[in-house]
Parts: sequence; C-alpha cells; structure tokens
Amino acid sequence: MPVAPPFPRLPSLNALRAFEAAARLGGFALAGEELQVSPGAVAAQIKALEQEIGGALFVRHARGVDLTPLGRRALPGFVAAFDSLGLAVTELRREAVPGKVHIAALPALAELWLAPRLPAIRETLPEVDISITAMETPPNLKRVPFDLCLFYAPDGSSAVAQDDLLPVCTRAVATTLQRPEDLLEAVCLTDSAWARDWQIWADEALPGREFTPKGPVFSLYSLAVQEALSGAGVLMAHRSLVAGHLASGALVAPFPVSVPLKDRISLWSLPGGRGNAVVDTLASELRRLSVSDG
Repeated sequence: MPVAPPFPRLPSLNALRAFEAAARLGGFALAGEELQVSPGAVAAQIKALEQEIGGALFVRHARGVDLTPLGRRALPGFVAAFDSLGLAVTELRREAVPGKVHIAALPALAELWLAPRLPAIRETLPEVDISITAMETPPNLKRVPFDLCLFYAPDGSSAVAQDDLLPVCTRAVATTLQRPEDLLEAVCLTDSAWARDWQIWADEALPGREFTPKGPVFSLYSLAVQEALSGAGVLMAHRSLVAGHLASGALVAPFPVSVPLKDRISLWSLPGGRGNAVVDTLASELRRLSVSDG
C-alpha cells in the first residue's frame, strides 16, 4: 500500500512579510506602519512564525528588538524574495492593463508641475491611462505597483529639471519691499516640509544673517501658493512650481536673487518599470515637455 506523507506546509505569508519588514526596518512599529497593521499584530505574526520554525528570529528588550544570528542570516533571502514577488505582481498588472501608468509624486509636484502638463500628455498619448498618487516620500518600486516616481532628488540621470528658490508675491505686496532686509519684518509664507528654504535663500541674499520667517506655516505647498496669490504675504517659492503665475504676472519676484536647489526634479522607474514601452513613452514625453517649457 503506497504511503502519501503530508506535504510540508509553508508558513503564513503574512507572518513571513512581518518578519521581513521588521528585520529590514529594524522594529515592529516601523514594520506595522509599512504593512498598515499595529505593532502588536506584527509581534504576534513573528511569534507564531518563530514557534513554527522552532527558533528565535529576534531578541526582545526594553529598547526594542534585535535580530538573532538566525534572523540575520535569513533576512537577505526574504528581502530578495519579496522584491521578486512585488515585481512579478507589477508585471502581472501591466500585462492585464497595458495602457495604464501609475505615477507616485510629491504632492507639490503632482499639483503644480505634473497636473499642468497632463492636457498636453493626453493630447499626445490619448491611449495612455494615467493615475497619480501623491505621497511625501518615494515608494519602493520593487514592492508597490507604481510605474514612475516624480520627486526632488540629488542630481543624476533621472533629473528632468533644475529648480531654484526665490521670494514671490503679488505686485501690491512687492511695492512694500525695497531690499531683502525688508523681509525680516514682512509676512512670510512657509511650507512646513521646506521651512529651511528661507534660510537657504537668506544665506545668499543676506549673508551672515540668521533668518526666521514671520508668518503662517502650511502643510500643503499649494495652499501657500494660493495665499501668496491672494496677497497674504511673501512665499519662498520653487520657481518650477510657480512658473505659470510668474509668466502671467499674478506673482512677481521682488528681488533679483535666486538660489539653485541642490536637488532636481527627477523622474525615474526602478527595474520593474524599465523596458515597458508605455511607461518609457510617457517618461520620454514628460522629459520633452520639461525641456520645452524650460
């Protein structure tokens, strides 16, 4: 009589994901944020995994967790495995909907740089279905189904445009400003993510002066731009994001000093996005529009 031994069962995929994320990121809380579950859920999944494999993967202590030697040896293989799984899912989605391109973008770039270019893109590439998700930090394209990233990044092959800093305001507000020192007492509009921009510009325009802007702070750059357009104060602007308002005269630069940003507007795809004809065509068109607008 033939014997049919039970087929070995793999551990839970969720438990393996919890281990990989916690080991890669260095803690249960960070893993929970990435996986969108509680740290307790991560801890429970890892505990169940440790019981199933018969060995400890983490050492728990008051300050957090550390990988055991077993966990350290296992981590590279699981990182590679989940990277491959993420890329495979991305390719599956592309095969299912070949004309769809999903872009992850910094909110300010999505609203003020990308959106104005979409009508021209749609006219040139009417068959491409473009989706945009705004987020503060670039995603790991090996893990999530985005085709392109649009963010500020250090100069490199992915750069599509240089940008620079300069104060902007309405013409009425500009009449109250004669020299850069006048900004020390003016209402200055600040984006919370780019609060350092004022000091970066002041280091060039007001050398040796510590500059602390006086005025409201916004968590959305587009809101700060709208306030500048309404005459509420002076905005430390990224030129690329207010170029249309400068061209129309709705905003003006009261001083001639501008400071190049170290980071450039950059557009890239990671290995899962290269070689896809639709993605490559859209990226090329965005680069072309950036050059022609510049």
